[in-house]
Amino acid sequence: MQEPFDIQIGDINYAVFPEGNDVYVIFKEGKEYTHIQKDTDLQWLKLDPETALPLFEVDEEINNIGREILAFQPEEEDEAESEEEEEE
Repeated sequence: MQEPFDIQIGDINYAVFPEGNDVYVIFKEGKEYTHIQKDTDLQWLKLDPETALPLFEVDEEINNIGREILAFQPEEEDEAESEEEEEE
C-alpha cells in the first residue's frame, strides 16, 4: 500500500493517507478534513462522514486534491536511501 504523503494547493497544506480501493483520508492544515474516493481521473467524490457513501455533487476543492494525488510521485531517493541503510 502507498505511504501517506503531503500535497500543497495554493497556500493550503494537505496530508493524504491512502486507505486502498481509491479511497483517501485527507487532513487539511493538520486536522482531519474528509474522505475522498476516485470516480474518474477528473472527478473525485467526497464521502459522507456518517455513512461513508459518496456524495455526488461537484466539489472543485475535492477535484483539485484528487488531481494532485494522481500527479504525486514518491521521491525515489528516499526509497534508495532506505534500501542502502537496510543493507548496512
